[in-house]
Amino acid sequence: MADIFLQIFYSLYFFLPAFVANPSAVLTKGNTKMDFGRSFRSGRRILGDGKSWGGFAGGVLFGYILGLILFGIAYALGSSINYTFIIPLASIPILSLSLGSMIGDVVGSFIKRRLGMSSGQNGFLLDQYPFALMALFLLYLASPGFFLEIYWNVPAILIILVITPPLHRAVNIVGYRMKRKSVPW
Repeated sequence: MADIFLQIFYSLYFFLPAFVANPSAVLTKGNTKMDFGRSFRSGRRILGDGKSWGGFAGGVLFGYILGLILFGIAYALGSSINYTFIIPLASIPILSLSLGSMIGDVVGSFIKRRLGMSSGQNGFLLDQYPFALMALFLLYLASPGFFLEIYWNVPAILIILVITPPLHRAVNIVGYRMKRKSVPW
C-alpha cells in the first residue's frame, strides 16, 4: 500500500514542471502572437491572440526552473529516482515535461479554432488534457527510462488524468481573480 502512495506522490511531484509551465505563460505573455495574426484555410485564426511566443518561452522556462529545484530537493533528500540531480540528465525529463505542456496547450488551441471556438471560450477537455497528454508523450519519447520509472503504472497515470481538470480549473480561477485572465476557465 505504501508503494502506491509513493508512486502517486512521485507522479505528481515530478509532473509539477508541466503543471506550472501552462499557467506561467499567462504571467510572461508577450506581444508577438504565435500565429503572427494569420488565419487558416477556414478563415479562422490558426491559434488566436491567447498564444504568444513570450508566453510559450516563459512557460517552458518557469517549468524548467521549478523542475531543477524539485529534482535538486529530491536529490538532497536521497531519492532513489535516477536522474535526480545530474543536471544534464535531469534537464531531459524536465524540459520534456515543460515543453510538452506548452506544445499540448498550443495543439489544444489549434483544435479549438478548427472547431470554431474562439480564444478564451471554454473548451472543457480541450483546455485541460492536451497539455498533460503531450507532456507525458514527449517525456516518453525523450526520456523513456524516466517515464518508465515514474509513470509506467496505472496509479501514476490515473492520478495525473484525474487531478488535471480540477487543478487546471482552480489555477484558472486564481488567474482570473488576479486579473491575469479574462475568463475563469
